[in-house]
Amino acid sequence: MESLAAVGFLVCLTSGLAAILAAANAKLSVFENPKIDEVTNMLPGNNCGACGEPGCRAFAEKVVTGSVQPSRCTPGGPATAQRIADYLGIEAGEAEKRVARLLCAGDKNVSLQLAEYKGYPSCRAATAAGGGAKGCRYGCLGFGDCEVVCDFDAILMSPSGLPIVDFEKCTACGDCVRICPKGLFEIMPADRHLIVQCKSYLSNDDVLDVCRVGCTACGKCAADAPQGLLQMKNNLPVMNTDLLYLQSKQATLRCPTGAIRWIEDQQFAGTDASANAPAGIAQDDV
Repeated sequence: MESLAAVGFLVCLTSGLAAILAAANAKLSVFENPKIDEVTNMLPGNNCGACGEPGCRAFAEKVVTGSVQPSRCTPGGPATAQRIADYLGIEAGEAEKRVARLLCAGDKNVSLQLAEYKGYPSCRAATAAGGGAKGCRYGCLGFGDCEVVCDFDAILMSPSGLPIVDFEKCTACGDCVRICPKGLFEIMPADRHLIVQCKSYLSNDDVLDVCRVGCTACGKCAADAPQGLLQMKNNLPVMNTDLLYLQSKQATLRCPTGAIRWIEDQQFAGTDASANAPAGIAQDDV
């Protein structure tokens, strides 16, 4: 009899707990719109973060609730955005084209190499090993970590040792920004054409001793640019992006090294770094 009573007690207790859990689940459960799954399935599934969200599902949630427009998914392109918009009965929107830019022009033809690095072929490994063998400790080391990490095949290492970004393939996901140990990549609007291809805090001859195309901090670009557009900070010209509409080639005309350039949409900073060297400087002088 005691065993039967114990079994009965356990049965009642289990049933009671199950009833409580069922009631709590019904009361606390959060409704999830089934459209989220549908929109998620329409997305590329890269989970790259180019849209500003941590993944495709998180982006789908925002689209379904109307917080963002489908066009924010740049890897999917206009066709995917329109498909999602048609499904939800909303506007696809227009996405601003953004692209990764490399802020270094110091390829192996114009920059000084202090030593020959023979360790693991990685920019991060070389940086950990004393900062790398390059004379400019701020410059690109050229081992292509950015090329490896790019899921969209938008980065290719050039023979001169600098990464080249395919303007059309780049989705501005930011993986190259995060992987570069020197912090040389920056995501910019495609309509920003005035680019400073240097991150060195050195100035004058200290720059030229290690790189012929580095910024010497002469300030001529800031003086020649429309007022307020460029300001010298830490020996580099920094753009006021609120005045982007004022950008012009005028700021590049007196630069003694070509460190500040006017980049057209289909170009990528670093495709021909040697061409930046001013007239009269031979590449074998470096």
